[in-house]
Amino acid sequence: MEMMPHHQTDAESPRAARMPLPTFGPVTTRDWRAGLPTLAAPSCTLRELTLSDAPSLCAHLTTEEVARFISPPPASVEGFEDFIRWAHRRRAQGRYVCFGVVPAGQTHAVGMFQVRLFEADPSTAEWGFVLGAAYWGTGIFVAGARRLLTFAFTQLGVQRVEARSVLENGRGNGALRKVGAVQETVLQGSFERDGKRLDQALWVIARDSWAAGLRTWRQTVH
Repeated sequence: MEMMPHHQTDAESPRAARMPLPTFGPVTTRDWRAGLPTLAAPSCTLRELTLSDAPSLCAHLTTEEVARFISPPPASVEGFEDFIRWAHRRRAQGRYVCFGVVPAGQTHAVGMFQVRLFEADPSTAEWGFVLGAAYWGTGIFVAGARRLLTFAFTQLGVQRVEARSVLENGRGNGALRKVGAVQETVLQGSFERDGKRLDQALWVIARDSWAAGLRTWRQTVH
């Protein structure tokens, strides 16, 4: 989505004590600021980006079809390496997390899930995703998104996650619907790309509604 990358100032978010969420696999008590946990699914693994992911990310995320509806990605392998270093610094500050998406049987990331914590309202976060076109329609997005969102609600302690998607981005909007996001409003002219201003939909997932839906999905996650 339109989150590539953020360079704003955010703050840490306190944990929330609300309805328990189902978990996938062992529960980690490690502080995510010291390093992200690995979130595994049969179809993919979410893990912290490493510098060795830069060539793969550059190859998969700079194509026209992928980059059309996101903020411009880095233009080179070196640019992705700089982004990865920046993501590590922001994670250590408790302001941002970025998971690389590694398909089953592979070793390098072909996409990313990101979460940015809001300074003004620590109960709310913004999330976004981008995935190489070769992996669209494979189920990797849904499997990864469920784990990413569970991490956001349980480990980051937020109560609400927001995502923005250009109205013309039918695939992105459909993906958000698949994981239970609800369109709350339309943000007029809120996204600029190549000198044009485009409208975005603001999609929201609340923690308690996510908990209820996840219990229903848990036996069929893939």
